[in-house]
Amino acid sequence: MRINNGGPAASLSSIVLFPFDDHSIPFQYGVKLHLQEKQVSHGSKPVVPLGEPDAHDSLWIAFYGTVLEIDGELWMWYLGQGPDEHWHQRVCLAKSKDGRTWEKPDLGLVEYHGSKHNNLVDMGGDIHVQACVVFHEPDDPDPDKRFKMAFETRKHGSRLSVAYSADGLTWHESPNNPVGGWFEMGGGTKLDGCYYLAGQGGKHAMGVRQLSTTASYDFEHWAEAACSGLRRGDLSPKPVVAGKNTGEQVHLGAALWNRGNVIIGFFGKWNGHPSNDRRMLTMDLGLAVSNDALHYKEPIPDFPIVSAAEDSWRLKRRESLNLNFPALIQGQGFENVGDETLFWYTPWPEEASDGIRVASWPRDRLGYFSPYDTGIWSYSKDTGPHFVSAPIDLEGSAARLTVNVDGINEHSAITVEIQDREFRPVPGYERDASQGPDGPGLAQPITWHGHDVIDGVTGPIRVRVDFAGVRPEDVRLYAIYLDPA
Repeated sequence: MRINNGGPAASLSSIVLFPFDDHSIPFQYGVKLHLQEKQVSHGSKPVVPLGEPDAHDSLWIAFYGTVLEIDGELWMWYLGQGPDEHWHQRVCLAKSKDGRTWEKPDLGLVEYHGSKHNNLVDMGGDIHVQACVVFHEPDDPDPDKRFKMAFETRKHGSRLSVAYSADGLTWHESPNNPVGGWFEMGGGTKLDGCYYLAGQGGKHAMGVRQLSTTASYDFEHWAEAACSGLRRGDLSPKPVVAGKNTGEQVHLGAALWNRGNVIIGFFGKWNGHPSNDRRMLTMDLGLAVSNDALHYKEPIPDFPIVSAAEDSWRLKRRESLNLNFPALIQGQGFENVGDETLFWYTPWPEEASDGIRVASWPRDRLGYFSPYDTGIWSYSKDTGPHFVSAPIDLEGSAARLTVNVDGINEHSAITVEIQDREFRPVPGYERDASQGPDGPGLAQPITWHGHDVIDGVTGPIRVRVDFAGVRPEDVRLYAIYLDPA
């Protein structure tokens, strides 16, 4: 199936419509977008803690790395530093079944302080790695390139470098390194045959951090120019430019979660102090979305999707370093695990980190639509609160539709109508024929007079959702899923 939302015209196995993606849901009437901030208690503990004294990751851990699902198991590449070393980070590996309990496997690959009993991956030498993004492509015809890594290292003057691996543990650098200019990556994705890295670099505005993207079709030849995808300098009040650390900026691009028709990004919401003193900045994590992996938008500007003050304000390590600001950093780490959405991050700077932490939401519940209360918003007599999707081509196949919804009860409901491209109801799938959902849930099915699939429809369709009942404002609509029948 395909959706005409401004992204690449690629055929997708499934489509998810999120309220915060206004390219996939462009038409809205009487509905309000809410985002769901994850609140983390002050007493939360890291899921990947610092190593034992004298270990290679005992001084600090930075999650400028990646989490991927590999054969039903979560693998995490992260950066660790040992004691008595000056800014020398090595790539380490942790594994988990549930995203919350992690182990540091004894890989036996790299010698550290006379022993190979550690979880260090082999980078072909003892090199400092400042950031890395890992891709896993098990179907690559070259078995030695089924894992790909883009990384930043002092070895190559902090310029974009790449490496390959057959197993994700032993890596071999490209002979062409460095393959690009200075680029500090926070996340990456592959879309329509092209690799994209989101980070900071590209010389768009010297001294101002913004989300920039570089791209390659073969992982070796990268665009010399970068695309400027998100800047925050126009937020009110506008910053007083007194130095490179002042004002509203985007730190280290964004961690990217490719959901097919939309890419979700978490970025460092840099709030610099007018004094230009980095110790005075604050940094929550913000939410931005893209449909083409190049241009990003904050659905609600300046919204903290993960609040730093809730997690790192009172860390003892931070206080001992005389760092009194709350700040977080993001890595490439999103996964749906069971009924939860998980995201991994660390406090910043690395010296204040006690390990990698996890934020969670009920599955796919990062934001929702609900109707405006009638006291604020007046609906017309014939038209209630609703929204309509962009055109979707089922490409001759049948599809099932489910909704991620809360607040359904005897006083509130939704109806789902399938329309043609011209906004006319498709016979048999009208609003009055819509049945379900019977209650709240993460994937509640919708049927039409007993038909549980959308089938036999020619041409593109649209999905219209209406909020109904005596109290429609109780409904929270988080996502709509279209999957093959």
